Amino acid sequence: MRHKPRKRFGQNFLVDQHVISQVIAAIHPHKHDQVIEIGPGLGALTYPLLQVVDHLDVIEIDRDIVDKLSKAFPPEKLTIHATDALKFDFSAFGGKLRIVGNLPYNISTPLLFHLGQSAEQILDMHFMLQKEVVERMVGKPATADYGRLSVMLQYRFEIEHLFSVPAESFHPMPKVESAIVRMIPRHQPSRNAKDEALFSQVVSAAFSQRRKTLRNTLHHYLKADDFRTLGIDSGLRAENLTVENFVTITNFLNL
Repeated sequence: MRHKPRKRFGQNFLVDQHVISQVIAAIHPHKHDQVIEIGPGLGALTYPLLQVVDHLDVIEIDRDIVDKLSKAFPPEKLTIHATDALKFDFSAFGGKLRIVGNLPYNISTPLLFHLGQSAEQILDMHFMLQKEVVERMVGKPATADYGRLSVMLQYRFEIEHLFSVPAESFHPMPKVESAIVRMIPRHQPSRNAKDEALFSQVVSAAFSQRRKTLRNTLHHYLKADDFRTLGIDSGLRAENLTVENFVTITNFLNL
């Protein structure tokens, strides 16, 4: 398919056949898998996926691409959802979803948070993302990459940086490198926050001023005695706390 990439949709189409083969191998699709592809574009992953799976759902916001896809594939093989992935209800599909895609860089973070709300219905996810974003997603405590994104996503998912993808693998060529990431939902009730909205608020507050200590960033939530009860040094910064530490703080506040 031919299509002029549109900057407002963040379109950079994957064209490197070797990389495409690597991505499909990482996904390792099976005939009866319930796969949803976000942003199929010109079908770089759509075509090889449909060589394996019985049926594929795709989410595409560009009406021109929707028209091209509907002409390229029969409806019994491909269902096209012409909508914004940020507004799509993934939970409506039931369970064991396998979600894949070359995500537009301009909406990748809010889209990942949106998908996190449907984690219970998801089996796994494989995405092409900006490499810098992937490095933040897998960031470890006490490193520069570790931040709010790391904590919020690692709370819900096991995340693995599979491999990097050079800019020349796309058309048009982006100004940044990309990477493939695998995300598998965690199902461990013992490490769950009792109030997930509060968990999000605590994490956001803690990382709101990275150079300040927890004594300052969390002063609306915890007093000196509270830090002592929790066994957490108030002189530390947010980047020094683990995901489990943030869960512990949230559940303490929820008592």
